[in-house]
Formats: sequence, structure tokens, C-alpha cells
Amino acid sequence: MTEYNSLEQIRLQKINELRAVGIEPYPTRAERTHTAAKAISEFESAEKALAEGGPAVEVKAILAGRIRAMRSMGKLTFAHIEDGTGKIQIFLRINELGQDRVSFFDKMFDIGDFVQATGVMIRTRTGEVTLHVHDYTLLAKAVSPLPADKDVTQEDGSVVRYAALEGPELRARQRYADLAVNPDVRETFRKRARIVSSLRRFLDDHDFLEVETPILQPIYGGAAARPFTTFHNQLKQQLYLRISFELYLKRLLVGNLERVYEIGRDFRNEGVSFKHNPEFTQLEFYWAYADYIKVMELTEQMVSTVCQEVNGTMRISYQGKAIDFTPPWNRIEMRQGILDVTGIDIYAHTDADNLAAAIVAKGYHPPQRATRGKLIDYLVGEYLEPTLIQPTFLYDYPRDISPLAKSKPGDPLTVERFEGYVAGFELCNAFTELNDPLDQEQRFLEMGRDYTAEDEELNLMDDDYLRAMRYGMPPNGGFGMGVDRLTMLLTDKHSIREVLLFPHLRSDEQGGNEPTA
Repeated sequence: MTEYNSLEQIRLQKINELRAVGIEPYPTRAERTHTAAKAISEFESAEKALAEGGPAVEVKAILAGRIRAMRSMGKLTFAHIEDGTGKIQIFLRINELGQDRVSFFDKMFDIGDFVQATGVMIRTRTGEVTLHVHDYTLLAKAVSPLPADKDVTQEDGSVVRYAALEGPELRARQRYADLAVNPDVRETFRKRARIVSSLRRFLDDHDFLEVETPILQPIYGGAAARPFTTFHNQLKQQLYLRISFELYLKRLLVGNLERVYEIGRDFRNEGVSFKHNPEFTQLEFYWAYADYIKVMELTEQMVSTVCQEVNGTMRISYQGKAIDFTPPWNRIEMRQGILDVTGIDIYAHTDADNLAAAIVAKGYHPPQRATRGKLIDYLVGEYLEPTLIQPTFLYDYPRDISPLAKSKPGDPLTVERFEGYVAGFELCNAFTELNDPLDQEQRFLEMGRDYTAEDEELNLMDDDYLRAMRYGMPPNGGFGMGVDRLTMLLTDKHSIREVLLFPHLRSDEQGGNEPTA
């Protein structure tokens, strides 16, 4: 049974009293005619028309929203209600409603309740656009008070309760309350929706076809990550939540769909950090007859366009850093970037043991028994990545950590791959995609030899994907980007939790704090 505190018990008693006099605290219907923003706009338009010599027009409205502030003055009561478009003041007076109705409102309604108010729009002596209430009804009684840490008295004498959920863990755990009391949080998720719409519009305008591919897959692949597993009872088959869309989207290129993309959820059974969540939103596209150079150019056009559409500028501030998305972005060859920050020339060390020795000689501490590719990845992640603040393409990666990318002509150890970095972390990843089925099969076999079953870099042999490739796959460029990370950048949020409505959290019993790395 739920245990209620003293304030909740008072509100529960009010619910009983309402029902005792025949008032349902959770009625089935609402009759709103105007949002707060629409009512204010119509009234201001009517005022302007009157000032320009037009007729006086009475703006009638039925508003609905959550009570966010109340102030009783005996014969008068003022309240502010809030809906999805903003706040608006309502005004109750005994001349229209009678003393009993005004007193009933003061006694039985609380901050947090949803109310419907019918009346005429006016402007008060203090100049605030207000609904002069002729009738009201309760739409939903709030049992639990919204979280708050202080009441603040406004200049007009009204008391507004400012909410404070303590810490990002609690805010994420009670996102519904976080949204209810913090307009800036609601704006973050409205902006996220605009980002997704802008990405979709950009790709649609460039003749890409939006598609949907399986979330439950018999073989996972297309990325370096540990999957979540499940079991289909009727088919008696182990399945995986997808870690990437890649292998299914590239099958569509075989079917002569030349430009395809998908925006959806991926799932990776890996660590949680300020930039990782077990499920996240990914954008991937595949473009026939393009290579990683063309994909670079399209990427900087796409991200800069989205930034301009959503923020009104290509220049943003992220965690105190000035970021400029205006194309062209910086381009750094991986070999040169690593050499610049560590003094190690990876081309001079063509096997893992030799490269590991060079890294140790510099006083660094590389992972034990790592492949050459993972050692290079270590140097990038630990030393180069934090220096890449402005939008930068880091290109030409080691072959053994890029099993789906095409090798550079004349350099079998290097593939045509780039990653886009902004503000010191990875934003996107792209290849000139491998389309040789024989080479691809050999890569899968090599990965099986080089990595254990527990290694996150392991890519399983996908015979059906190889079958598709054998029918003939056009040369193509592929791209993947974390939509959550782009949203972090464009909303200036440090943690991925702040841009996910319901991020994965430890259970209440386990406790725990916000991850920092």
C-alpha cells in the first residue's frame, strides 16, 4: 500500500469531500477552446484593431491548464495556470461567481491541480493579459504536490513556487515531474524533436528514402559492441537487439534502393557514461556510388543545416566552448593527428607488439594484449580526441578495427573511414563501404581469429549478408551518427541523460550517482 505524507492526506480528503457533494475530481471531458498563447494573441490582436479605429471585440475563451500559483484577496482570487504553450493569469471575483464559488476555489483547489476556466480576456491594471473567469471546473486533482524548494513572492504579491529536483539522477528518474516544473527541460525535448525533423527533411530533400529494418535480429553486426540477447519461444531461436542498422540497410543497396536512411533505436550492452546509454537513437544512411569523401561533404552540410534551422546560427556555445559548424570542417589524417599529439608514427609500427613497445616507451599505459588497431584506437581516444574541439573529420583508420570498410588503394592496413569529432567527443562514423563479398568473408574470418567471444570488437559471420553481397552491391558510402550526441551539442547539455526522456537508471534499491565518464 502507498504511504501518503501529511500534505497528500489533506488532498485525498479534498477528493473525498468533492465526491461527497457530487463533483468528480477526474471528469472524462474537457472543453478547451484556446491555449494560453492563442488566447493572449487573440486578445492583443483585438486591442490593436481597436486602437486603429476598429470595433471593440470581446475575446471569450475556455482555458485549461495546471495551477502554478494562487493568491487569494478575499473578494478576489488570482491564479496562474500553465499549459503546453505557456502561463496565463486567471481572475475570479465574487461579483460574477458569488462568495461561495470563490471560497470553494480557494479551499478545494491546490497548486498542481488541472483546472478549466471559462471567461473573457481582459488586461488588468498592472497590464497583464488575464482571463476574467465566469465559470470553472476541476479537471484533475493532484494528490502529490509538485517538487519545490521555495515560494517566491512576485512584484504583484502572488506567490510562485519554484521547483527543484535534487540532482540529475532524481530528475531523470522522475522526468514527469522534471518536465512539469521546468520549462527549460520541456524546451530541450521540443528542440530534440526539431533536430530529428530537420535531419529527416535534409535527407528527404537529398533523395534519400526513409526505411525501417529489424530491431530483433538473428545475427548482430555492423558495429563493435556487445548485444542484448533474448529468446523467441515459438521459433525456439535466440535473437539479438540490434546494435546497428548497417547490414540490413546495405542489403537494400543490393536491391537497387540507391539512397536509404533510418532514424531509430540501437541497443548496446555496454557501460553507462555521460555520453553512453544502453539504448540510444541513431541515424544511418547509405549512398550508392559515393565514397567517404562525398559523405564527409554531405555530413558537414547536413549538421550545419540542422544547427542553422534549430538554433538560428551555425555558431554555438557548448560547455563554455565556442563551436562553429560552418563548412568546411577541419580534416586531419589519423596518422598525422596521432603523431602531432604523441610523437608516435603508427606507420612505423606495423604490428601490435612493436606499436605497444613504442607506446610504453612514451610513458603511456596501453591495454594489455591488444591488437594493433585497438592500440591505435587507444591513442586516439586518450590523447587525440580531447584536442578535437572544433568540428573535425579524422580519417584513414586501421583495417582491423574497421571490418566493413574498403581498404585504401595501395595500403592494405588502412581503410577509407572517418569519424567526426566535436567538443572532444565522437559525433559520427563513416566508411567507403566494402562491397567485395570475398574480401568481406575473409574479414569476418580474421575477426573470428583475432578476438574472443567476449570481445566487443567481434563481428559474427553473417552468411545471409554475404549472400546478398554476392548478388552484387554497388560501391557506396555509409554513415552513422548518434542523434542524442547531436542534441547534447545543440542544447548545451553535458550528459546524455539530459536529452533522453527516460534514460536507463539503476533501480531505486541499488541507488547510485550520475556517471561522469
